Amino acid sequence: MPKIERERLFTTERSGGRALYRLHAVTVAVGICLVLYYRATRVPEQGRAAWLGMLASELFFAAYWVITQSVRWSPVRHRTFRDRLAARYGERLPCVDIFVCTADPHSEPPSLVISTVLSVMAYNYPTEKLSVYLSDDGGSVLTFYALWEATLFAKEWLPFCKRYNIEPRSPAAYFSEPDGYQDVCTPKELSFIKDMYEEMTERIDTAVMSGKIPEEIKANHKGFYEWNPEITSKNHQPIVQILLDGKDRNTVDNEGNMLPTLVYMAREKRPQHHHNFKAGAMNALIRVSSVISNSPIVMNVDCDMYSNNSETIRDALCFFLDEEMGHKIGFVQYPQNFNNLTKNNIYGNSHQVTNQVEMGGMDSVGGPQYVGTGCFHRREILCGRKFAEDYKEDWNGGMKDKTQESIDEIEEKAESLAACMFEHDTQWGDEIGVKYGYPVEDIITGLAIHCRGWKSVHNNPPRPAFLGVAPTTLAQTILQHKRWSEGSFSIFLSKYCPFLFGHGKIKLRHQMGYSIYGLWAPNSLPTLHYVIIPSLALLQGNPLFPEMRSPWIIPFIYVLCVNNMYSLYESLSAGDTLKGWWNGQRMWMVKRITSYLYGVIDTLRQLLGLSKMTFAVTSKDQWNMYCRLVHHQVLPTCK
Repeated sequence: MPKIERERLFTTERSGGRALYRLHAVTVAVGICLVLYYRATRVPEQGRAAWLGMLASELFFAAYWVITQSVRWSPVRHRTFRDRLAARYGERLPCVDIFVCTADPHSEPPSLVISTVLSVMAYNYPTEKLSVYLSDDGGSVLTFYALWEATLFAKEWLPFCKRYNIEPRSPAAYFSEPDGYQDVCTPKELSFIKDMYEEMTERIDTAVMSGKIPEEIKANHKGFYEWNPEITSKNHQPIVQILLDGKDRNTVDNEGNMLPTLVYMAREKRPQHHHNFKAGAMNALIRVSSVISNSPIVMNVDCDMYSNNSETIRDALCFFLDEEMGHKIGFVQYPQNFNNLTKNNIYGNSHQVTNQVEMGGMDSVGGPQYVGTGCFHRREILCGRKFAEDYKEDWNGGMKDKTQESIDEIEEKAESLAACMFEHDTQWGDEIGVKYGYPVEDIITGLAIHCRGWKSVHNNPPRPAFLGVAPTTLAQTILQHKRWSEGSFSIFLSKYCPFLFGHGKIKLRHQMGYSIYGLWAPNSLPTLHYVIIPSLALLQGNPLFPEMRSPWIIPFIYVLCVNNMYSLYESLSAGDTLKGWWNGQRMWMVKRITSYLYGVIDTLRQLLGLSKMTFAVTSKDQWNMYCRLVHHQVLPTCK
């Protein structure tokens, strides 16, 4: 019998205007070749070192420009069909485990963390198939207390969200938009839920400021007794507490509906053991969740990236469950979007071009990289499975039957998997789980997945799936980009260099796309030469560029002007403003001579054994202040 064709659960569309873009790229390439020819054939006797330095810089810029074309040649975008998913599967959907990671209750306030947790608990998805895990790498009783408070508030918040189908479902974000919740419900009901939230956050913030939990609160849950005065953030036993058991029929909200499973985890830390930063926390979460829910789909999100779209899980499943292509897709990556940016984005932190152009371009050659947050994975690929054409996922896995085990027994087993010594002499961090050894472990983890034959998808829906907090000061921006550039450059110089590790496993254009960010840091060196040396040479009477009346000035001007014109077009098309584009150009120069230069220096120091890898958490406390100022109408909302 002929095979019955089924409607696809998603469609892929190629971006328009590619023929015009390719013509533009060819003309720029000709201009670059003319610039290099001029530089190579007219080496002067005076100032030869400076001239050759300009040639070396221009060769680097030319090579980097070629690499960036890999993601601009044929970008794609996707559109999902949730109606087809519902018609085909109904509620027979796979279980999903959601990992939320936090590291420090002072840099990442617990009231911010639980708003993210509440937003993912409130997904439009069967709650009995949803399990949410909070990894607290600070091992703080304050974070545990905030999560316990969240379990009480969730009994009112989740039914409220679903009754009125509100968006977003982060209470901090929802109540920070004064016009966002008008006429949704009766003023009395709105006032009740809002007051309940504000009272909860006030209790949490008071506890954080005082640094202790009231004794009468500790009697409400056995988990509080895991902490004693000797415990510190870097020296404590493993702690796993199941605050809500989604398999227990008594775990219901105030309307009698089941609540999702909610788990607190603080993996063991000891001063004599390296903890491998966020990668270590992710691997501990993979193991701990395997004995509690073991869902076939795993999603991870940073504590400052709340869910902004309650349909995100169903969107992701449109890719995994598609009959034609689903078996090839290893992970679905959503972009990082931010809601605290000003209109003109003074520090250039919107990432709109990255999200809409570069990630879409990588999608056309094998898939975007894993960026560490807002990503749905198959559990099995995180555990090292290689792709095979005959591979079939067991979507009925997950939500392990715990009828034979008590909560205490499960917690005890999970704690043994979060111990320091569990990974000793194992493949965790190498062949299994998230990779160890680099500050941007997510990049090499995604690269390894692609090299095992899997593809990935970049999904950028009209309503952003996640919104978070971007750096709001120059110092935070420089620190963040220093960390990213340093980590990516160290990967480029390691065995995981995309051109070495990916050779013969992924396409050349895919290798080039991975290398764009790995070459951010060394970009600082030719940039510094280009902005400093010509001025000094001119003072000595040795001009390093053609005279204005010379025909050789034409390719220099053409490459400069056309590249900037296309950059402006790209930025405006992605939603930025003219002033925002200009601010972005200005910040690229600032970052090249600060963040990226520091990234080069620190990477070389590490290679020479003069320093060790560190990880600095960017403070998220400005989001709490932002919400309070907007709520009291001191600031306008940023739109």
